[in-house]
Amino acid sequence: MYIAKIYVTYKPSILDPKGESIKSALHRLNYETVTDVTMGKYFELKLEADAATVESTVQAICDQLLVNVNMETYRYEIEALEVQ
Repeated sequence: MYIAKIYVTYKPSILDPKGESIKSALHRLNYETVTDVTMGKYFELKLEADAATVESTVQAICDQLLVNVNMETYRYEIEALEVQ
């Protein structure tokens, strides 16, 4: 069994309105050292797959469902889970 931790954010060329709102609020709270905020999505998937297919499965899930590939980019980490 594996766990995939998937991080999704806007591509650098796409305006992140929620991130900009958070940055503005932080500046109003006198956190002027914050220069950029990126807001994104986080997913955890548990997969019962073999080592040869787990990475391609995660990529397919991201490309087909979790990520708008026109506006967003993603990265993931896959960890093997010990079955008890």
